[in-house]
Amino acid sequence: MYDLLKPLLFRLDPEMAHRATIRLLKHLPLGLVPLSEKSTPALKTILWNRTFPNPVGLAAGFDKNAEAVAGLFQLGFGFVEAGTVTLKPQDGNPRPRVFREPMAEAVINRMGFPNCGAAAFKENITAFLSRRPRPNGILGINVGMNKDQTEPLRDYTALMRSLGPMADYVTINISSPNTPGLRNLQEPSALRELLTAVLEERHHTCGGHPPPLLVKLAPDLTDSQLADIAHVILDVGVDGVILSNTTLGRPETLPEHFRAEKGGLSGRPLTQDSTDIIYRFYALTHGKIPIIGVGGISSAQDAYDKIKAGASLVQIYSGMVFKGPTLPRQIIDGLESLLKADGYKHITEAIGQAHNTRGGTNALSA
Repeated sequence: MYDLLKPLLFRLDPEMAHRATIRLLKHLPLGLVPLSEKSTPALKTILWNRTFPNPVGLAAGFDKNAEAVAGLFQLGFGFVEAGTVTLKPQDGNPRPRVFREPMAEAVINRMGFPNCGAAAFKENITAFLSRRPRPNGILGINVGMNKDQTEPLRDYTALMRSLGPMADYVTINISSPNTPGLRNLQEPSALRELLTAVLEERHHTCGGHPPPLLVKLAPDLTDSQLADIAHVILDVGVDGVILSNTTLGRPETLPEHFRAEKGGLSGRPLTQDSTDIIYRFYALTHGKIPIIGVGGISSAQDAYDKIKAGASLVQIYSGMVFKGPTLPRQIIDGLESLLKADGYKHITEAIGQAHNTRGGTNALSA
């Protein structure tokens, strides 16, 4: 069905097509989409004392205002990450700001965190949590700072205070290339100050049942930058990382007119770079910090490669633009087949296995 609709959708402005998809999912009655059981013993994953029906999630950016979370779970996702949400509403960058390159299965965006703000987001999450029955799956909330904020700690701590108690996990987005100065927060001293403040706020707000805190990083980090960040994350006690966000890189294989657009590149051209940074981070930390792998996943093999590189879970987004809404189910089914082919009984057995077949790696001292 999607193959028939895709030519029509691709005639629309990317944002118009996306809004149409959100509206459809928002009003999708529970149980309307026929799915086979999306949780099997081989794929069910327990992480941070949370049970993920399967390791395939939806990345932040798709449902910025948490409008369609229930509908998205019906597509088969084991977890959905809503956001990025900012404290105050903001329009984001001027349009046009999203560009597709179908032949390369690539997207460039310079959205700039457009969203309705934390108050509207909270209303939508409250409505989702009150649904009965609540769809099976884990809910992540991705938070970012407003473009005009000169004191980022204020935004991130306020967002933890407001939304943290509602989340199964919270992700701090400090890696989008489309908010000026945001990636500066990946610098070790700034990162330490930020994470310490958010963790303290989490302790005061959430008490004995705090949501795991994750950090989403850029794929463009050098080895030394990644090592510095890994030291900070290990030291302050962050629960996990998401690797990675969109890249500022522009492979020469992309058409010149497309390469010239400013913003973050996602989709197929990011596949190998995102897998490589997962591999590097897992080696640096000896696998001590759980990783959610994201970037250029459009098949079960792509997802499996990231898991073997060190990811405990994976997320997709741009792949659905080109492959359609059945992609989560295809990846889930394919992962089961790949596990069986390698003789694994459970997905956790495959995590980091690429480190047993590739050459030695440099790791942080324990």
